[in-house]
Amino acid sequence: MKIILGSDHGGYRLKIAVIKHLKEQGIETEDLGCYSEESCDYPDYAEKVAVRVAAGDGKVLGILCCGTGIGISIAANKVKGIRAACCSDCFSTKYTRMHNDANILCMGGRVVGDGLACMMADLFIRTPFEGGRHQRRIDKITAIEKRQNE
Repeated sequence: MKIILGSDHGGYRLKIAVIKHLKEQGIETEDLGCYSEESCDYPDYAEKVAVRVAAGDGKVLGILCCGTGIGISIAANKVKGIRAACCSDCFSTKYTRMHNDANILCMGGRVVGDGLACMMADLFIRTPFEGGRHQRRIDKITAIEKRQNE
């Protein structure tokens, strides 16, 4: 599993902490920016990561960070095939994978501390989608997306 990461300036430090943590575990990462705390626009990085995750056929997951995690999740969810979830606790992180098959975890650098973010990243990566009754709901989300793009 490869993890594609991105952030704006508000999530930059958190992203760097998560990358370091993942690399220490031998997890392959790719950072698509930003590369400093200089002010930038989160939609640019949300789109870059989301496009790569959507093209990855389930073989890649994404992690995005901005100040709150909210704006970057809204932007990422505009890309077809993306289910980006803004989380700030372990329960939500685990269940968004199990029940929603989320493929991008979004976190806020001004909301979540480094230790919790690393725990959440681990949960997100290691928790499988349960399928079953949840697949029916994912199929309905995909149908909405399809209707909106016709």
